[in-house]
Amino acid sequence: MTYLDHAATTPMLPEARDALVAALGEHGNPSSLHASGRRARRAVEESRERIAAAIGCRPSEVIFTSGGTESDNLAVKGIFWSRRDADPARTRVLTSAIEHHAILDTVEWLTEHERAAGEFLPVDAYGRLTVDTLQGALAERADRVAVISVQWANNEVGTVQPIPELAELAHQHGIPFHTDAVQAVAQVAVDPTLVDALTLTGHKLGGPVGVGALVLGRQVAATPVQHGGGQERDVRSGTLDTAGIVSFSVAVDAAVRSQPERTARVRALRDDLIARVRDLVPDAILNGDPTDRLPGNAHFSFPGCEGDALLMLLDAAGVECSTGSACSAGVAEPSHVLVAMGADPARARSSLRFSLGHTSVPADVDALVKALPGAVERSRRATGG
Repeated sequence: MTYLDHAATTPMLPEARDALVAALGEHGNPSSLHASGRRARRAVEESRERIAAAIGCRPSEVIFTSGGTESDNLAVKGIFWSRRDADPARTRVLTSAIEHHAILDTVEWLTEHERAAGEFLPVDAYGRLTVDTLQGALAERADRVAVISVQWANNEVGTVQPIPELAELAHQHGIPFHTDAVQAVAQVAVDPTLVDALTLTGHKLGGPVGVGALVLGRQVAATPVQHGGGQERDVRSGTLDTAGIVSFSVAVDAAVRSQPERTARVRALRDDLIARVRDLVPDAILNGDPTDRLPGNAHFSFPGCEGDALLMLLDAAGVECSTGSACSAGVAEPSHVLVAMGADPARARSSLRFSLGHTSVPADVDALVKALPGAVERSRRATGG
């Protein structure tokens, strides 16, 4: 099989896999006081320091979680509750209309159950939230905003957001700014000191599934989402996955250190893929920012096709990728990202995401361009497109 779905999850790096296997041979709860517990605690704290050194934050700001979804929930809910409790007028939660559902659904839940005023800000045709748009949202009642959350880079179309400028604008109004950077860390330069809270996760950068972190500034108050033993600054209780954390830290360190070289190699493959797809399917539409996008992302709409059908045809031909549409209760829905960017439902349902990563090679692109024309033709015949 040819794997072109690294944005969903990327294979573990060999060094992260070796670290996981070795750590699984140890035992001990890092909250225990005996020798085995102290050994586990030392492994956790060394991992915390390794991650902090790799991404450029303080070790005390790294809060371990089960992954991106938990980190997003903890950041948005925790900061909202803390700010609203301090000032009941602070009920506004601002985010973009193209966020991952870990953010969108969290904001919707706060709106329905916690009297939040969730606002989903529009993006431009490239999927970019502009500074002017955020400025407009803050022009009135900025003092009622509890938190702003904007992803560093979009998980579907790959557009990189102007996070430094957006965060600076938020800070001018004294508003905490969170970013979901699970797609960005290890692909583009990410500086956690620019924001108040940042989400990252292991399986997007060569680590294991089920472990991630929220980088939470020491000055940022966040009400816990779950309660228990008071681990992780009393913000995220729960017994820590020592082996997963060790492997995660090794993956973060290796991925960030190799980012410049890997980015150049993957971008060249991605550009070749885009050029060859356009040559084979001239009416294919490249979605997202044509230049300021994740190096491994190529997201296309194929007019006259159904994305789900096209995905299965490619899968049958040995090429694994991802559709841009989400499936809810068995009913295919147009991609909310493309709809927010101005695409009509037909275009939104005809999209596929090809994402490359550290194991990608030129033969992967060759396999796609070999299988794609036949799959597009069959899909169009089936739909009458």
